[in-house]
Amino acid sequence: MIPFSIAGIQMNISMEHENITAMGHKLDVVMARFPWVQMVVFSELAPYGPQPYHAQPTAGPAEQIFCQMAAKHGLWLLPGSMFERIGDNVFNTTPVIGPNGKVVTRYRKMFPFLPYEMGIKPGTEFCVFDVSNIGRFGVSICYDMWFPETTRTLVSMGAECILHPTMTDTIDRDVELPIARASATINQCYFFDVNGVGDCGTGHQKCERAEQCHLGGLAHHTQQFLRLKIQTEQKQQEHDPERRDAADEFRVRHDAQHRRPEQRTQYDVSDQQ
Repeated sequence: MIPFSIAGIQMNISMEHENITAMGHKLDVVMARFPWVQMVVFSELAPYGPQPYHAQPTAGPAEQIFCQMAAKHGLWLLPGSMFERIGDNVFNTTPVIGPNGKVVTRYRKMFPFLPYEMGIKPGTEFCVFDVSNIGRFGVSICYDMWFPETTRTLVSMGAECILHPTMTDTIDRDVELPIARASATINQCYFFDVNGVGDCGTGHQKCERAEQCHLGGLAHHTQQFLRLKIQTEQKQQEHDPERRDAADEFRVRHDAQHRRPEQRTQYDVSDQQ
């Protein structure tokens, strides 16, 4: 097993102005102090806060800036998430950027948190990606983890570490922390949960690991860096058939939940209990 270093940046996120400049500064500081870090994760909607009018097209200007940051430091970068506009739809999207500054994949949040994300289109695809000689990572965002099938599906797809940007600025954070721990323990994986502070978060970012429910790390409610070295087993095995069937059933229920009422029929079996 080869160690792999990840840093979560818990920083002040403003709703009044862009945060990209500050994110770049924090990234420079992390790499100056901890040059061995190989991956950095920011919190959900960190670049602009939760304002859909900041939505940009796929591969828009903000994403290009983050690609330059990743290439500058030669690391994997998940810059939180951003609102992404595709046609008439707006998604809450996390780009995964490789050390060469290229986007490897994008994950679109499957469970927008209503009513706060009213009008945000839910994604439909799970997201995993491979880091050569290290292992497979999965991505989910904030409210996704409240549906345990999301983490279970990512692990069944071979993910050993779940990267989970979140933006929680309510008392729900006290509930989310044990969910993160349970997700790691039940699914036998790392769970890297990164929150913001200030206008868009109450902090307490966390990394959980499965072994004996061991707490990998916990930040508090101020600006902090959370650093962790993980060791994966490079599972990347074929999906377990039973878990794959459960994932397929979950996808059907997810599609039904987010279908508009006028699109449903009394014969729609996905709505039946």
